[in-house]
Amino acid sequence: MPRKFMLEEQEIPTHYYNIAADLATPLDPPLHPGTKQPIGPQDLAPIFPMELIKQEVSSERFIEIPDAVRNAYATFRPSPLIRALDLERALGTPAQIYYKYEGVSPAGSHKLNTALAQAYYNKQAGIKRIATETGAGQWGSALSLACKMFGLQCKVYMVKVSYEQKPYRRSMIHTWGAEVVASPSTDTKSGRDALAKNPNSTGSLGLAISEAVEDAAGREDTNYSLGSVLNHVLLHQTVIGLEAKKQMEKAGVYPDIIIGCVGGGSNFGGIVLPFIKDKLAGKKFRAIAVEPASCPSLTKGEYRYDLGDVAGMAPMVKMYTLGHDFIPPSIHAGGLRYHGMSPIISKLYHEKLIEAQAYDQMEVFEAGVLFAQTEGIIPAPESSHAIKSAIEEAKKAKLEGTKKIILFNLSGHGHFDMSAYDAYFAGKLGQGNGNGK
Repeated sequence: MPRKFMLEEQEIPTHYYNIAADLATPLDPPLHPGTKQPIGPQDLAPIFPMELIKQEVSSERFIEIPDAVRNAYATFRPSPLIRALDLERALGTPAQIYYKYEGVSPAGSHKLNTALAQAYYNKQAGIKRIATETGAGQWGSALSLACKMFGLQCKVYMVKVSYEQKPYRRSMIHTWGAEVVASPSTDTKSGRDALAKNPNSTGSLGLAISEAVEDAAGREDTNYSLGSVLNHVLLHQTVIGLEAKKQMEKAGVYPDIIIGCVGGGSNFGGIVLPFIKDKLAGKKFRAIAVEPASCPSLTKGEYRYDLGDVAGMAPMVKMYTLGHDFIPPSIHAGGLRYHGMSPIISKLYHEKLIEAQAYDQMEVFEAGVLFAQTEGIIPAPESSHAIKSAIEEAKKAKLEGTKKIILFNLSGHGHFDMSAYDAYFAGKLGQGNGNGK
């Protein structure tokens, strides 16, 4: 029985898929944080290159991947699609479980897909330096590598709790030549103001975004780069789903259920959006976005315009949000600690094209350990949210006696999250649901 379904290097997608072309109604426009009016290219030009601004508002169905980016992808793409045969046996389920493994990238996660594209477009625009934020460190390390590959400097504002929990992510960022500081930092007004209010602040993605945007806006040689949420980021990540569709064809199946973890929405969007194109054309399947119970923007947030950051420097977007000043508990899935959800994912959820689930971190780690002990890969805590959902859906299939085809995105490995696994085994992790520690 085949376990891996591979594509050849020449089968790396040549174009990104833009779901905006197939939505029944357009996305609500981003608003200027000051005037509350729709923003134009001139409002974004101080922090983004024009090509990314065009992609952000484009309604073209397919956007060509530059040769330089596609060549860079070839170091790790196409990524494998793997059938989780041993997990299936352990669960005794009739379901078939497949996972797209993005942990094969040099940075260890899916984040490099958009980091390479963003570094390339900034280089083409004559930018010398990029400022960004990072939660658990996957995005910061990916962008650091991408900037090194395209000859750019990089400054990373890393959420303080993750900066302290994940020292080897900091080491990766340093190794690839970037500068990294804990956020809130004393390097920006946003950081200094936050520290003045709470000197012991553990930080948040919203606050780190404020610092990075302020950094970029204050220097002519610097642009800002975001690893999730925005339309162009999800666009770049569709290489995942485009490959997965070809690989599922090779496996001779089509998914009944597609699953991904969500914080800002990029890896879930990456795998699901090319399939949503089929759903809009009448194909039947379920798409499940899985979030932490401690940061439940989809399952408990409000669908409205909100700021993308704490200081109010980023544009306002229509999304499911817990409030831009929300500071989530210090869970170990730091990449999912964002107050809002991507406008695209939010719209799909609002229109009931996708579902959402939320789990506590203890049950998420339990699922991650089962996966590691059956499939061998130690997953990132973020990715373990998708694993938890896949396991639950496989158990339902067993109870129902149905042979469901389940596909999930294993967005990264957990090799730099072993302190979290240590805490789990020692019984010191806490639920991470807003009530635990």
